[in-house]
Amino acid sequence: MAPDAEAGKSTVNRADPFAPLTSYLLPVGEGHEIYVETVGRTNGIPAVYLHGGPGSGCQPDHRRLFDPERFHAVLFDQRGAGRSRPKGRREHNTLAHLIADMEMIRDKLGFQRWMVVGGSWGATLALAYAQAHPDRVAGIVLRATFLGTRAELENAFLDVLPRFYPGLSHDFIHALAPEERARPLDAYFRRILDSDPAIHGPAARAWNVTESILSEHRPGRTRLDIAALDSARTLPATPFMEAHYFQNDCFMKPNQLMAEAGKLASIPGIIIQGRYDLLCPPATSHALGEVWPRSEIRVIEGAGHSLYDPGIRDVVMKAIADLASKINE
Repeated sequence: MAPDAEAGKSTVNRADPFAPLTSYLLPVGEGHEIYVETVGRTNGIPAVYLHGGPGSGCQPDHRRLFDPERFHAVLFDQRGAGRSRPKGRREHNTLAHLIADMEMIRDKLGFQRWMVVGGSWGATLALAYAQAHPDRVAGIVLRATFLGTRAELENAFLDVLPRFYPGLSHDFIHALAPEERARPLDAYFRRILDSDPAIHGPAARAWNVTESILSEHRPGRTRLDIAALDSARTLPATPFMEAHYFQNDCFMKPNQLMAEAGKLASIPGIIIQGRYDLLCPPATSHALGEVWPRSEIRVIEGAGHSLYDPGIRDVVMKAIADLASKINE
């Protein structure tokens, strides 16, 4: 794996080793500018972190997943997410656009290859990017494997939800009109993407809370506050981008990531899996591991979907370090 174009330097911010080395808005076309930051040392191991959602954005703590003495890590907010502009914009925002943006970032930094790290939707993007550009990927670390399929969404919201949280499932379904309840996912996507705040506001809040509860092994609440769905408080951002992508099958062919898993054959990977992940269950990681011979699955007992469930974050950090050592042997 080649270092970046500034390989003659080895700068690390000694006052705060996790402070960005650089941060900027990168014009990527179609009126979009994406927020990009780099951390670590400028002649370190190239790596990129892919946030979840789609639509959430990177957080300062994500920098700490990478040892600043070893890595030159890139974090960026995907189109319409986080600090990227225009915020929330869904036009010219597809999986192919995000993959092209990654290539623009990689080329700008002069990386020949980089490690790719992502969780949940970030895992979807990581796999799609690696299958599109396998020669640019030195290794992959995934957390909570999501393959971007309708079947996974139906499993989480229509099968797992009523079995584990029947009260919440009742709230989630009955936030819709009776005639919409036969196809609740389509109804939620349609409502969330409606231009009328009276329609998209309650739907976005209901979706966001339900998804958050499913993502935590020990959630602080297990029901929707129906009265609060019509409140005037700030709307969460991710449901809008999620509805856009999920309504369009994440802009992929059916079962694309499994069908094209052979393109990962030369790439080593580590898959981190919470045993009790209700959104991205172990069966998905196992199925991917069966068709990706150079992958290893590390299961975390007593943890669910969230990066911040017990043990997950530490295991992700170790996986990043272990894979870096493996690919630089």
